[in-house]
Amino acid sequence: MGKFNISNQQDFQKIKEEAENFYEEIDEVYCPYFKEKIVFNTKGLRHLKFKSNRKARTMKDQYPRLKLLHFAPEILKLSHTIQGIWKTKTFEEYKADSTNNKWARIMKDVIFYEFIAVLDAVRVKVIVKQVFGREKYFWSVIPFWGINKSTSKRVLHSGNPEHD
Repeated sequence: MGKFNISNQQDFQKIKEEAENFYEEIDEVYCPYFKEKIVFNTKGLRHLKFKSNRKARTMKDQYPRLKLLHFAPEILKLSHTIQGIWKTKTFEEYKADSTNNKWARIMKDVIFYEFIAVLDAVRVKVIVKQVFGREKYFWSVIPFWGINKSTSKRVLHSGNPEHD
């Protein structure tokens, strides 16, 4: 089992608390690729824990993302190149009416920027999101994984084939 596979509920809670505390302290980091600061707002942390507004990620899915979160600001601080750009249209939530706090889902152009790096023998992908006309912000951290050919299950890798 790789070091990013969840082992028990207490371990998950510990990693979750550490990641949430760490995330609160980040605020923003300067990214040399963009030559601007990338914001770490609540949307990024929420995305690590939820697939959509009403659908939580499983603990098995949250655990490696939360455990790898500490790499995200470092990767963005070091990145002078980008590995991928994906442009799409998606529904984004905005406050439609500030007087009675109603929210609306509005179709917007969105760009996802992908940075990949190997730090401490771990290959990690960091995603930055930008909704058209808005600031860029951290969206996700994704571990590198492979598929077990005999069981067809996802196997997370730490970069050390001897132990994975």
